Amino acid sequence: MLRAAVLTSLLTSTLVVAVPSESVAVAPQVGQPTADCGNYCDNRDPALPPSARRSPYRPDTSAPPPTGGPPSTGNAAPSPTAVICNRYCDARDPALAPSNRLAQTVTVGGRRISLHFNDTDAMGWAAIAAAGQGDEVWLDRSFDAGVSWGSGSRLGNTAVPPGFGDWRTMMFNVDDWANFGVGLLRACGRPAGSTAIACTSWYRTTWNAGERRTAAATALMERYNLGNGLFDTTSWWNSANALTAIIDNIRVTGMPSYRYVIARTYDLNLHAWQGNFINDYNDDVAWWGLAWLAAYDLTGDSRYLNTARIGADHIFRYWDSVCGGGIWWSSSRTYKNAIANSLYVQLNAALHNRIPGDAVYLQRARTGWTWFLNSKMINSANLVNDGLTSTCANNNFTPWSYNQGVPLAALTELYRATGDASLLARARTLANASTSSTFLNPGGILFDDGGGGDVPSFKGIYVRGLAALNRALADRPYTSYLRRQADTAYARDRSSADAYDQPWAGPFQRSDAARQHSAVDLMNAAG
Repeated sequence: MLRAAVLTSLLTSTLVVAVPSESVAVAPQVGQPTADCGNYCDNRDPALPPSARRSPYRPDTSAPPPTGGPPSTGNAAPSPTAVICNRYCDARDPALAPSNRLAQTVTVGGRRISLHFNDTDAMGWAAIAAAGQGDEVWLDRSFDAGVSWGSGSRLGNTAVPPGFGDWRTMMFNVDDWANFGVGLLRACGRPAGSTAIACTSWYRTTWNAGERRTAAATALMERYNLGNGLFDTTSWWNSANALTAIIDNIRVTGMPSYRYVIARTYDLNLHAWQGNFINDYNDDVAWWGLAWLAAYDLTGDSRYLNTARIGADHIFRYWDSVCGGGIWWSSSRTYKNAIANSLYVQLNAALHNRIPGDAVYLQRARTGWTWFLNSKMINSANLVNDGLTSTCANNNFTPWSYNQGVPLAALTELYRATGDASLLARARTLANASTSSTFLNPGGILFDDGGGGDVPSFKGIYVRGLAALNRALADRPYTSYLRRQADTAYARDRSSADAYDQPWAGPFQRSDAARQHSAVDLMNAAG
């Protein structure tokens, strides 16, 4: 079963990934984007063949996920298979509800359509007021963040009988506990003889959303695809970060309802691409490795630790002497960049901290950090640019927020491994630079100004790394910064469904799984 608070509406975007090979080391070439995406697009390495570039779907996925539902709610009644039984079955009398929370009211033709929730039993109903004979009122129910609602259209549809000015539907469940369905409801109505339909926004009960951290996580889980074990509307590597955000949410809130996604994601994707979550992009491999270390920490299941080790060993094959060291970003061996190399340090240090008696991963992490520190990717403002040119110089590309956040997490893990306080001092210097940067924080609120499907994940990764450092420092110097970001996003960038957009300063316009996991990371970090 599930439990907890408020949540609802959203929209869509796209997704996924690639595969490695050995080749000779050559001088790095910075691949230029093929579209105007702020120097960062989803298909970022033109040196790789099309078959290896990130694509919307995994190789074994035959059809895309649904991207739309009925334009209104149609006229057909739901089939019997749509009936759901949780604590109670669908079509329970609202008179039996121990609580009545009004979510929203809309009007059509002088009628007032309202959505009500019984949060105690995680059920909702629709009502119509100032109604006339024959006016209709019903619920729609969606299990994919409001993208479609075909099997949950016109639930409880009822017409107002003669002599009544107020009428309502029966109560229906929001979620489908037996089938891991994380749902939303909206109320709709239509005056008799009219084609005009009015619906509320999508909302849900307070079940599994008792406070803003669990509410954000539940909104992200509305995007989880039970069929392929990934998050709809985003990519392969973003799904690794979404999974990490959910695992962290379980850790910080104690709400275990979504633990099932760990094993499900692993089992459904272990053999995708080259197997063991390996593809052509070393940063992707590292993201999944870190996700599985988070899973190992939570569950103690050694298969997750072993998979992270396999990924780290694979990435090590791409370390060579070009530019004095460092790993290549992808199997094309054309670019040495910040994100892949900072993740290399973090993953290896994290493995050392979980493997008794290890010396190999610790040495890789130490060597990786020494190279990173001397690589010139850290500029004079103590911000990390994207990577190196063909002459091994800083390319001065955008200092994306995630390039600031991963080194903080890496240095925190390496400090834990070594006890070297100078690592925390260096991390503090970098964190002070990024938290005070007006480029990264216009108006004091973190923002990545860039296009493409990858960029919305960046801020979540940043605050996750900053929070890890903050926990390691006795004075907790970044708590107020993290809370300011979270308070602003909650107040200005949140939908009725506890969905979040990319700009935390608002306004909310649309959401997807990458935007949402960043918000979950933020709420996890801020507490």
